[in-house]
Parts: sequence; structure tokens; C-alpha cells
Amino acid sequence: MSGELRDFLEIPYDRLEELNLEAKSERLARTAPDKVRDKRMKYLADEKRIKAVTVCFADLEGRLHMLDYDKKFLLKSADNLTFDGSSIRGFSQQAESDLRLAIDWPAFYMLPSDVFGPGKVLVFADVLEKDGTPYVADMRAKLKSYLGRLYQKEGYTCNAANEIEGFLFKGRDAERHYHETGRFEFISTGGYYHSLPGDALRTFIDTAAEVQRAMGFANEKDHPEVAPSQFEMNYSYTEASIAADQVLLYKLICRQVAARLDMTASFLPKPVTGVNGSGMHTNLSVSQKGKNLFFDVKGPDKLSKLGWKFIDRILTSGQDICLLFNPSVNAYRRLDPHFEAPNQIKASAVDRGSMVRIPLGNEKSARIEVRSIAPDANPYLAIYTMFKTGFEGPIEKDDGEKRRDRTRFLPDNIYDGIRLMKGSKFVSDLLGESVAKRYADLKLASAERCPKALGTQIKIPEIQFHHEVTNQYLWSMF
Repeated sequence: MSGELRDFLEIPYDRLEELNLEAKSERLARTAPDKVRDKRMKYLADEKRIKAVTVCFADLEGRLHMLDYDKKFLLKSADNLTFDGSSIRGFSQQAESDLRLAIDWPAFYMLPSDVFGPGKVLVFADVLEKDGTPYVADMRAKLKSYLGRLYQKEGYTCNAANEIEGFLFKGRDAERHYHETGRFEFISTGGYYHSLPGDALRTFIDTAAEVQRAMGFANEKDHPEVAPSQFEMNYSYTEASIAADQVLLYKLICRQVAARLDMTASFLPKPVTGVNGSGMHTNLSVSQKGKNLFFDVKGPDKLSKLGWKFIDRILTSGQDICLLFNPSVNAYRRLDPHFEAPNQIKASAVDRGSMVRIPLGNEKSARIEVRSIAPDANPYLAIYTMFKTGFEGPIEKDDGEKRRDRTRFLPDNIYDGIRLMKGSKFVSDLLGESVAKRYADLKLASAERCPKALGTQIKIPEIQFHHEVTNQYLWSMF
């Protein structure tokens, strides 16, 4: 078809940023969803150059699923969107496969046409049962519901900022071809901060950061990381449910930009033997009427009693919730003390081997940083777990300062992670017994396709059967 026949929406990046920041501000202001829905549907109806709406949701393991709906169809059928849940690992059984999607109209994004194609917008959705009730395994809805209850009951606004590291490798679909090649090829071997303007790694970082900025991420800094071909792009903290959406968008943007450059953006926690792995350090704070409740100028490390109690609860349940933060065979390679691994169940302002760090902060920036989270974790599940544990988890009865300083370790393999989670009453209550079992069964199914002993060399099956690589063909052939 000739290009002249098409007239699809293409918006300049500066205007995209304005529109996405405006939508984000409405969400932060908790504008009534019905009001936002009417506004968005009117926009879709009036803007003739939009052809399709990409509707996104996440499964139990945190994989992003996307369905493109014709705009005209969606406007007529927005209250009756269904999909086959039995085809999603961790969702419905075949006998009860039909599930619904409820569009979350405030979680609406205008898209750069050069990366996602012209004439498209993106919106997140929650998963519902056939009868319209929330689906038990939808962690996005569970996170939103919990944060909403905290706001209604206590006036708390929970904030998060994720520092997501990844690797850039030569060639498209490098992870899916790993079972053929047994290796990844670095784009750059420069290391921390070393990347010349215009080289392949810098071009990728610049392009991905521009897309993030256009989508309202409120970027702060971006740079190559410690390991060869490793990157990190930081953006500002925001309300926790928005932050969780941004994790999935961050990875989607990176993968899409890398593919356009004939590369692969990988978020495997430890894709290459002998170099640092990738993490998703997550900074958390809580505010009430604009006041940062984690700050106390007179508290230890300028952290309030609420902040320290929050930390103590996370440390108490550190082993039980480790699988929710480190959900793959490969993730436990990252918890290696030789590579700055945050595998010690303690809190520290300086020791980066601690599970929890207290960054230097002031009244505005005081926060805690949970470091033992892999970039392949389900962000909704992880952030929900952190806040629920921090506010409601058990606390050991021994002295808090002694507990924070003593050396205990997170499990160093997925089998111990599964065992500890399955034996935890707290996790069973946190997720609900059926979802906790379903999650553990998924993790065990992946683990059983991999060597039981990790050893020092990364094995092909831990890449091939990783939940984010999603090689359905090979999975079915096992």
C-alpha cells in the first residue's frame, strides 16, 4: 500500500511528553476514573488518525501481554473485552478459560510512532473473572487495591522508584537463540560510565531514554553500568502503582528500541558468567499530606521510627519472600557475594551487600532501598509484597539494631527459595493460599527443566526456560 494513502497519528516527542505528563498528573491527583474514561473515549472518537488501542496486562510471573483492538471495536465493546486465560501460564485452567479485561483508563499512554508504529495508543487493564469480580491471580489489581485502602484509611501515598539494569547484546532475539549458540555477544566492553557519544551502547541508551521521556517517565540520568554492555536509565519516583506499570514499559521500550538497532535488550539477572549481574533496586517511601513519613532528622541515618519498623518487617520475612523478588533459576546466580550481591539479610547505610540500604537523604528524598530484587521479578507482586510486608509483616522479638546488623543470608538457589516460600504462613496470607501454590508450582516447573546444581557456568536451560524469554515452542517440546 502506498504511504500517501495513510493518515495515522504521529506526534512529536516534546508534545508526547506534555500529553503523557498530563495523563500522569490526573492519575496522581486521583481524578475520578469515570471522568477520565469519558475524556479518553471522547478523544479516541474524535481523533480519526488513531487506528488501534494496545491493551496491556501482566500475568502472575510478570510477563507483559498485549492485545491490539481496533479503535472502533473497542469504543463499542470496552465493557465486554474477553480473552482465553487458559493460554496464560498461571492463569485459568482450560475448563474455566474465559476471563475479562477492564480497561484502566487513567493508565493511558500516547506512543512514539517511530518506535511503536503510527496511529496507536496504549492502556493498561485489570483482569476480571467472568462475573466481573477481580481475578485472584492479577497482581496489578491486588497492588492497586491495597494502595487504595492505605490511602483511604491512613491517607498514605506509597511511592516507588525502580533502578532497572539490563544488558545489550548483538543480534535480535539473542536469548531465544541461546540454546543454539550457548553465548551472548557484548555490544561494548567499556564498563561503568565508559561509552563514547555515538557508539552502539550510547546510541541505544540515548534512544531509549528519549522514548521514556516522551512517555512521561520524568528521567533523571542514564549511563552504562559496571559490566560490559550493561545499562541503567533512572527516572523519578512516583506513586507505586504507576511505578510498577513503568517497570513493564521500561523493559518494553528497551526491547523495542534494541530490536530496531538489530540488538537484544536482556533483563536476565545473570546472563554472563564472570561479570556483575543485573538488579532492580527499588526505592520506597511513604507520604501523608505531602510529608515524607520516612524522614526524621534525629533518627538513626535520619530515618523515622516508621521507616525502621518497615525495614525490620522486611528483614524478618526476607527468606520467605525471596522467591517473589528472585523468581528464576538464573536470579540466584546474581546473589553471589563476589559481585556486590545484596544477599545479606540486614540493613545498612553503606554496605551494598545488605538486602536493604538507607541512602543519604533529606526531608524530600528520605527513602529505603530494597536491593535484593532481580529485574525479572513481577513488579506488581514485588512492590505489593514490599509495602504489605513493611506495614503488616511480622517482626522478630529480639533487639532491632542487633537484628539489622547480624549476618544472615538469602537462599542461594531456587529450590530453597521455593521451600521457604511454601512453608511460610505469611506468604500464604499475603497472596492467598491458591495463588501462593500456583506461583510456587510455576517456579518449580521452570526449575525442573534446569540443572539442579548451579555450578559456575551458566547453563542453556536456565535461559531457554526462563519465564521472560517466553520461547513457547521449546517449552512445549520439553
